[in-house]
Amino acid sequence: MATAVDIAPDDSERASDFAAVDTDAPVGKLAAQIAHRIEAAVMRRGWPVGESLGSEVDLREGFGVSRAVLREAVRLVEHHQVARMRRGPNGGLFVCAPDAGPATRAIVIYLEYVGTSVTDLLQARLLLEPIAAGLAADRISEEGIDTLRAHLDYELANQDDPEVQSQDPLHPVLGKLSGNPVLHLFIDVLTRLTARYANTSRRLSKVEVLTAKNASREAHRAIVDAVIDGDGARAQTELTAHLESVAAWIEKHQVRRGPRIAGNVIEPELVEGPRAKLAEVVAARIHDDIAARGWQVGMVLGSEADLLARYQISRAVLREAVRLLEYHSIAWMRRGPGGGLIVAEPEPQASVDTMALFLEYQGVTAEDMRIVRNAIELGIVAQVAARRVEGDGEVAERLATAVRWPTDGPADDPRKADLFHSELAELAGNPVLSLFLAILTELFRRHAAANDETLPGDKAAEEVEHVHQRILDAILQGDAGIARHRMRRHLDALAPWWH
Repeated sequence: MATAVDIAPDDSERASDFAAVDTDAPVGKLAAQIAHRIEAAVMRRGWPVGESLGSEVDLREGFGVSRAVLREAVRLVEHHQVARMRRGPNGGLFVCAPDAGPATRAIVIYLEYVGTSVTDLLQARLLLEPIAAGLAADRISEEGIDTLRAHLDYELANQDDPEVQSQDPLHPVLGKLSGNPVLHLFIDVLTRLTARYANTSRRLSKVEVLTAKNASREAHRAIVDAVIDGDGARAQTELTAHLESVAAWIEKHQVRRGPRIAGNVIEPELVEGPRAKLAEVVAARIHDDIAARGWQVGMVLGSEADLLARYQISRAVLREAVRLLEYHSIAWMRRGPGGGLIVAEPEPQASVDTMALFLEYQGVTAEDMRIVRNAIELGIVAQVAARRVEGDGEVAERLATAVRWPTDGPADDPRKADLFHSELAELAGNPVLSLFLAILTELFRRHAAANDETLPGDKAAEEVEHVHQRILDAILQGDAGIARHRMRRHLDALAPWWH
């Protein structure tokens, strides 16, 4: 099988793999560009696990960059679990099979920082999880039945284990049985984050604990029975009622500790497994230290010497850990006198990139995308329409600007048509939904680029502006039904661009 460096220089695939790199960019930005090109090449080739993309020398020559820049790019690619560099004879950069760990960690980092509330989480779960239950019922198999019944048995056998009870693991199982990898991953993240709130609850009496356990098991059994019966509507109804009771329980028992999720943000089992690098473990621990201190942006955590002593690691490991922290905008290293590791303000793009790559590897289909994006965006439209009815003037002002952006925005802005959707999400006020929508948008863009699809762009700007204006008109009139109808038709029109 041909690799990126085996293809002749005039081959169009090689040209697309190595083109569009700004060699005059700063080292960090240049490395990120190259990492993106490597990842796009892997997607274009159908994610061929085990295939070599070339040796370090070959890749340096192909991209025309220094060893330092290439190694920085490789670190990012390895962190995303897209490929791993193998040293020695017959070595090179080899495509690998990713797992959900880095994707989950990346999204939790950002949502923890921005102050996600239990209301945000349950709102997102109510949009997505009933859909998963309905899909699971539609496609249930003998194997799926065995899985669900084994899960109920596991719950009963571990009824005295508070960790098992708080994790509520039935929900990710239903996400998996839905057959939709986007639903599965998003539900897994939401369940993990909800468990953090459950674990910050006040001390409960034995009667309260027993009552909660019995109610949860009864709800789970009703959901499982409906799924096994193939009754999607009943499964959705039972799951919705269960989530509403979970929300009420957390609201009643939660200890008030400020706006952010309490506890360690990164679970040890996600970073300390056999595949994890020591640098990733150290980066996770530094992150948890930052979160525990209340995320004080600008605070100096310590000099390089201080950190080496605190975490008992080598300089090489610390510097690689710092690179990962810098990539996620968690912290950055200031050199020279008075320098040290400085707490930064996280940005969502690292989370978005990591999640989009993982979902691409999972083989997401147009229908998978349509189902999840429709649920999220239609929920967002309803919330924004409600804000408008309440007299919020910001809705009209911000959305009017976003409507005009496809024609008014810079000619070289590849995301002009997305501004209307992202502004809707921001106005809805739910950071979970905003981030999930950004992930889906990035997944769509990366998939199109990897498959050499040219999105409509400027030629469709006027049509896009017209559609967005009609959605906005319905919102301004307070007609959520019409606004949702028009948004649904608009989103359905995007499906043919996914191949």
